[in-house]
Amino acid sequence: MESTLKELSNGESVLDIKDKCGVAGGVEDMYGEDRATEDQTITPWTFSVASGYSLLRDPHYNKGLAFTEVERDAHYLRGLLPPSVSSQQLQEKKVMHNLRQYQVPLQRYMAMMDLQERNERLFYKLLIDNVEELLPVVYTPTVGEAYQKYGSIFRRPQGLFISLKEKGKILEVLKNWPEKSIHVIVVTDGERILGLGDLGCQGMGIPVGKLSLYTALGGVRPSVCLPITIDVGTNNQKLLDDEFYIGLKQKRATGQEYAELLEEFMSAVKQNYGEKVLIQFEDFANHNAFELLAKYCTTHLVFNDDIQGTASVVLAGLIASLKLLGGTLADHTFLFLGAGEAGTGIAELIALEITRKTSVPLEEARKKIWLVDSKGLIVSSRVESLQHFKKPWAHDHEPVKELIDAVKAIKPTVLIGTSGVGKTFTKVVVEAMASLNPKPLIMALSNPTSQAECTAEEAYTWSKGHAIFASGSPFDPVEFEGRTFVSGQANNAYVFPGFGLGIIMSGTIRVHDDMLLAASEALASEVTEDDYLKGRIYPPFTNIRKISAHIAAEVAAKAYELGLATCLPRPSDLVKYAESCMYTPLYRSYR
Repeated sequence: MESTLKELSNGESVLDIKDKCGVAGGVEDMYGEDRATEDQTITPWTFSVASGYSLLRDPHYNKGLAFTEVERDAHYLRGLLPPSVSSQQLQEKKVMHNLRQYQVPLQRYMAMMDLQERNERLFYKLLIDNVEELLPVVYTPTVGEAYQKYGSIFRRPQGLFISLKEKGKILEVLKNWPEKSIHVIVVTDGERILGLGDLGCQGMGIPVGKLSLYTALGGVRPSVCLPITIDVGTNNQKLLDDEFYIGLKQKRATGQEYAELLEEFMSAVKQNYGEKVLIQFEDFANHNAFELLAKYCTTHLVFNDDIQGTASVVLAGLIASLKLLGGTLADHTFLFLGAGEAGTGIAELIALEITRKTSVPLEEARKKIWLVDSKGLIVSSRVESLQHFKKPWAHDHEPVKELIDAVKAIKPTVLIGTSGVGKTFTKVVVEAMASLNPKPLIMALSNPTSQAECTAEEAYTWSKGHAIFASGSPFDPVEFEGRTFVSGQANNAYVFPGFGLGIIMSGTIRVHDDMLLAASEALASEVTEDDYLKGRIYPPFTNIRKISAHIAAEVAAKAYELGLATCLPRPSDLVKYAESCMYTPLYRSYR
């Protein structure tokens, strides 16, 4: 075999040099690694044996001090661990104690990411058992700061990075991933991360975080999940000037160059993983998000969480709120601040639900829904200048520039914020909503917390306790005039994990709008009378795995009904089947 080592000037390889100096710390330099100069290549040799050392560094199998005495003998762990043997429960207690010592949320996030890279099962055990406490750490709002500083806190790569450098070789890149059976891919190009804008390659935290929730909340095995970032550059000058930025230092590719890279990616995914791999688009900019979903929804199993997942979660809250508001969806008027992916996606799903319940035409149902963008109320006189996804919402009305004037003119019963701009539901806006409705429903959905249209305290205080409030990021309970209000969180994590599980367990080959409606109704049905008494229109996250199983069952049932499911015969009890499919993070015993 031809040597891969560069020859020295006298014809010798670095392997031919005698190791007289003990450059490897007194150990013979077998592979020439320490003697090679910087311009000489070496082979990155590795070996695989039943070694305790490698076992302790494999996050899939590492149990730390929970290895039993028998396992320590069988797997050569003697001396590599302290003599104490701990249970997983004791390990969990210790890690939670340590996490609570951190005063800065970003420190908790980094500690959790370190744990995930060190001990996968303990990470998920912690997240499942302490979901309400840790979800804000590994997801919104803490992730916003983590993604902004991703280059600085980057320690070890997670997922696949596919950049313009890999054009023409994407299939090869996919084959580099160690797991060959993949069921869910979450992919981003980092152009519109939360409400933070273009974070380029640093958007990788989004796919990693979302897939952690697929496992913790939906029970999808971590080994079948693949996070991917497509790096086509960034238009964020601050990142381009940052010496620690980890992505391509160039302006974003657009047009044909961008489309060709995405086409190659989608084709390679289907070729490598098959027809039934779920591809979740995450945090693409509006213009690309709608085009990608429209282009691939008939040829691939695709789902856009920003458009479809958000819509399903918000619709669930609206359906649940009817017990407090009264009437049907068709009896209410909806006003949105924000007309991007989330706003138009929610609006369309509301219109579809109204159509399904009342049999009125979709165009008629849309007239109950009004949107405000950066230029004011979307009306028919603006239709020529509107982006294509806004045109269905251009109704007959005189132009209105400000949100407060739109509230007074439209007189909505429901106000929904998807603008990504904080503090836009001002005191006068909330007071106006309260003057028009005995129980105004206000949903400030933008993430992270700093971008929320208003806070829970502001909504309850300005409405004098009459508002029903929900938000995208969590808020603490609010005391007002002797009553405690617990706001709901319209968090996508309620839907996409269970939705994905339902698709996987049924072998669904395409996503249909009726499956999103089924997920919404399943989530709404989980809200209890106790939740309503507290002012909540979403159930607590403590029951999220039960909720996810119920959503998965309803989504799968709809897929079977539509003829889109391929796993036959259909299980008789889909809820029990969903629960049986769920990953559990308890430690396994090793032979």
